[in-house]
Amino acid sequence: MVKPVMRLWIKNPLAILAEGAAGGVVVEGVRIVECVPGDSEPRSPVDETFDASRHVVLPGLINTHHHMFQTLTRAHPAAINKELFPWLKVLYPIWARHVKPEAFRLATRLALTELLMSGCTTVSDHHYLYPVGLEDAMDVQADEAGRLGIRMTLNRGSMSLSQKDGGLPPDSIVQDDDTILADCERVLNLYHDRSEGAMLQVALAPCAPFTVTKNLMRETMALAHHHDCTCHTHLGETHDENDYCEAHFGCRPVDYLDELGWMNDRVWLAHGIHFNDAEVKRLGEHGVGICHCPTSNMVLASGHCRTKELEAAGAPVGLGVDGSASNDNSNLIEGVRHALMINRLTYDAASITHFDALRWATEGSAKCLRRDDIGMIAPGKQADLALFTLDELRFSGAGDPLAALVLCGAHSADRVMVAGDWKVVDALPVNVDVERLRYEHGAAAKAFLEAL
Repeated sequence: MVKPVMRLWIKNPLAILAEGAAGGVVVEGVRIVECVPGDSEPRSPVDETFDASRHVVLPGLINTHHHMFQTLTRAHPAAINKELFPWLKVLYPIWARHVKPEAFRLATRLALTELLMSGCTTVSDHHYLYPVGLEDAMDVQADEAGRLGIRMTLNRGSMSLSQKDGGLPPDSIVQDDDTILADCERVLNLYHDRSEGAMLQVALAPCAPFTVTKNLMRETMALAHHHDCTCHTHLGETHDENDYCEAHFGCRPVDYLDELGWMNDRVWLAHGIHFNDAEVKRLGEHGVGICHCPTSNMVLASGHCRTKELEAAGAPVGLGVDGSASNDNSNLIEGVRHALMINRLTYDAASITHFDALRWATEGSAKCLRRDDIGMIAPGKQADLALFTLDELRFSGAGDPLAALVLCGAHSADRVMVAGDWKVVDALPVNVDVERLRYEHGAAAKAFLEAL
């Protein structure tokens, strides 16, 4: 028997980030079908009503950059208080020895759960670490996302240049070009769903243009065009990276990206900090997206992303938590607040509002992933919603509920809906034993301290 499609009215929210929806929204199946004006009722009968009068309603947040395996080395004593290159040199050997399949599964599960609890409904993880035994990393992540019921873009990352080639990563965690491309094809064929409302999609994601061969960058883009998928990589994160590119390739990173055929709207870049005016203009003209990672950028002292100039030039700007060893958590609503703060330091208080930071985490992130079915509350969009209460002491006295989420520091959602189904209820995920997960993940992480 076919299950009847139910109509749910999320009624009279305290505030909602949507036009003409003061009375709430109606969800039918997996989609939003109506925005209800204030002091009104839905145009057609509903089967169920949820009283949202205590809730601030946002589109589900979208995380466009992460490294979930790094949850196992948060605040690692050997890596704290370092900038990016020294930080990587310390952690690469530790990851090479200890990122085993079961630990990786727990790391993925923990990061997905943290993100979901923070109001995130779509995630993108940039996984580029492939020691022997972890060849099925994308299958593990697809399985874990399915179990939790969260949307995910699987980033089939890659590294093919190791220490023997003058790179940073140990030889044991890189693969050759043919192995990488063959698995990219396999993962695309298995998991890349281009249809509306897709729960799984695939992006091809060399770690950085300087950790893979030119051939792999070009062949990766050719594969992306063939399968109509997106591409992702790190670029312009630190001055060291720019210096490395100029010393080894005789050009700046954006020039190198252009040479490799990566200046197009399939691409979104992580960090994108150290671009000059001409590069910002070129990135915008080609529609290249930028994932702003404010927390990580501050922890590693990497610099300030030029968000306003990039958006003005035409580049989509999204938001990401980045790896949990450089951010030390996986909380996207916290990242929204950090984005507001660092951008006010970069620009000024009047130019950067809470609406900008929320837009980056929703509409902007959706554009980076080339998705037009998520990131907004509007009829026809997927029913991905994050509902927050303002009951904690930190919100007492707040006048503007939407601004309060960002300025007063919201940390966890009370309810989260993905594709019309509640995945978080009363601030807890419906499909995860959080206490057990904390114990098992913590036990697995102890192995990563053996290097001390």
